[in-house]
Amino acid sequence: MIRPPQKTCVLFFKPYGVVSRFTPEGAWLSLKTFGPFPEGVYPVGRLDADSEGLLFLTDDMDVKRRLTHPSFGHPKTYTVQVERIPSEGALERLRQGVVIEGQRTRPAEARLLEREPDLPPRPIPIRYRKNVPTAWLEIVLREGRNRQVRRMTAAVGHPTLRLVRTRVGEFTLDGLEPGQHRVLSREEFMRLRRWLDAP
Repeated sequence: MIRPPQKTCVLFFKPYGVVSRFTPEGAWLSLKTFGPFPEGVYPVGRLDADSEGLLFLTDDMDVKRRLTHPSFGHPKTYTVQVERIPSEGALERLRQGVVIEGQRTRPAEARLLEREPDLPPRPIPIRYRKNVPTAWLEIVLREGRNRQVRRMTAAVGHPTLRLVRTRVGEFTLDGLEPGQHRVLSREEFMRLRRWLDAP
């Protein structure tokens, strides 16, 4: 029996100032700057140029569909720096869902972090304002609308200053620095497929 060729999946730590595609956009860099990547892989979904963190690239169209289509509801975790200290009421609004462009977001997980997370410094630092404190949140979404995290935090009165996607399912940024990538092993890829196939 002839086996189909092994598909490829890559984890990439997308830095700030990079678009999630292989062609540049204005002053932003593209993924091509950080290759070479395995032939035939393309980004799964997107992180905006001003966002950072975990980006999948793959040549498996079924994996791409299952990771991005909202009907599957796979969890994506974001570490978010916001203006001011959110109250429990603001966090509860995030958990229950907020209305964006006339449509309520799905329920999310949201919690206030006790300390600043251990993240690489951003090449362009967040603008410091002496009289405006900041806080760090962890937000878990099961959908991926355009600039959703930023719109959600703004809707509850806490604009996002820095946004880093740190986890998708069990897959994290561990072992990667901004601009680095690694190819999933066959075992990891099969584990990913099993997770995506689970009800």
